[in-house]
Amino acid sequence: MPGGLLLSGAVAALLATALPSAQHSSSPAFDDPPPDKIVINVATVNGSGCPQGTTAVAVSEDNTAFTVTYSAYLAQVGGNSDPTAFRKNCQLNLVVHVPQGFTYAIASVDYRGFASLQRGASGAQKASYYFQGSSSTASKNHPFNGPYDDNWQATDSTDWAQLVWAPCGVQRNFNINTELRVAAGTSSSSAVSFMTMDSTDGDISTVYHMAWKECPAS
Repeated sequence: MPGGLLLSGAVAALLATALPSAQHSSSPAFDDPPPDKIVINVATVNGSGCPQGTTAVAVSEDNTAFTVTYSAYLAQVGGNSDPTAFRKNCQLNLVVHVPQGFTYAIASVDYRGFASLQRGASGAQKASYYFQGSSSTASKNHPFNGPYDDNWQATDSTDWAQLVWAPCGVQRNFNINTELRVAAGTSSSSAVSFMTMDSTDGDISTVYHMAWKECPAS
């Protein structure tokens, strides 16, 4: 598992657009992203959807987003599929080092992948987010129904007033729990249905858009 950031020009260019809701005039607490770089390190990564060495994190040049890239995230049922393969999950524990005097929240998340679901089968992508030591957990669920044979995309978004901000002045790791689940339903047991959070070239990025504000003066 890479211990630090994997930064690439392509990823930075892809993420160069700031989150519109963070720039809205009704959000007076928002400040432009801090000029200093944020640094994200993976403290732990666990789960059947992210075996060791298959997950990486990168930060955009403008500090408005980061990506989590998977290369082995696949859930499937039917045919000769392993009985436990219908559900795959990944829990990331991220250490986010932010510039002094700032705090951040996750304003929206974009997930992408590919799904091939037989008629009668179904799939779902789920996610939850929380800061270490916090009782506030945000959870989202996105269902998909067969027949389906195409790329898929899902977005989790949070209104500005409902954003959960990282505590100022203390280090709290950010936890991301994701899950892919596929059910055969009424489809033939010999027909394979699957859902991935990767792409034909081996990886796909999940984009987490960040909102920023200054911490109160101590």
